[in-house]
Amino acid sequence: MSIAGGFYKAILAGESIGCTAIQIFTKSNRQWKAKPITKEAVDLFRAAWKKSCIKSVVAHATYLINIGSPDRDVYEQSLHALEIELRRCLELGIEFLVLHPGSHLRSTEKKSIHKIIKGLDRVFERVAGKVNILLETMSGQGTQLGYRFEQIASILDQACNKKRLGVCFDTCHVFAAGYDLRAKKEYEHVMREFDKIIGFHKLQLFHINGSKKALGTRVDRHENVGKGEIGSEAFKLLFNDERFFAIPKILETPEGTLENYKMNMDFIETLLTPKTKKIFGIK
Repeated sequence: MSIAGGFYKAILAGESIGCTAIQIFTKSNRQWKAKPITKEAVDLFRAAWKKSCIKSVVAHATYLINIGSPDRDVYEQSLHALEIELRRCLELGIEFLVLHPGSHLRSTEKKSIHKIIKGLDRVFERVAGKVNILLETMSGQGTQLGYRFEQIASILDQACNKKRLGVCFDTCHVFAAGYDLRAKKEYEHVMREFDKIIGFHKLQLFHINGSKKALGTRVDRHENVGKGEIGSEAFKLLFNDERFFAIPKILETPEGTLENYKMNMDFIETLLTPKTKKIFGIK
């Protein structure tokens, strides 16, 4: 949801189409700098959230951040930007900040993962509080890290402040990275692998997206739910999977308009079984 005109407007926009979970950027996702958040903006946001039906608000860190970069200046700037993002979440009362793990560029995956771990340790030392970072599963496009469950597990296992780290499972990214979700057998296999390697206890958020590109292409192109290469069966399995009922799910479909999100939400509702509808009180 857009924060144009004030953070509180993201709450109102989400409510207008029946959301119970939304995601925002706390600043421009294409710029390093950010204006300080005023007390008035914080108060308006917190008041609107408290009055709303929105149960979960998560933030997404700017795409510019790369704490796996071999470039010292970019690395330091990224750590500084990540600190600012965490502090903004603290001000707004947001518990989770989604982060792309990083890209190794001209370095190696091993060296970059080590930098990511050290960077996360540093940031958590500097910013105390209850905001947790969720490492997003990535497609592996370019030199992105986090496209294998083992890479994310390595970061989680070696980081000092494990309690403040979790995972955001992106359906498009996972599929593009080579994890097939399209049928029950394959879906269950992927989920068993995730639980074995990372653990469901670390899964805090889903990004829900179809994929324009084929399985294993490592190309990140989001599509509407039920369209594209993933199809609809994977989402039927996911949204009726009781293991994940309590985990917030965020649409990141390509158009990014309220009308598009509502269309996707309505389609997802058609995938729900009578049992699931009964649990959630959906007629």
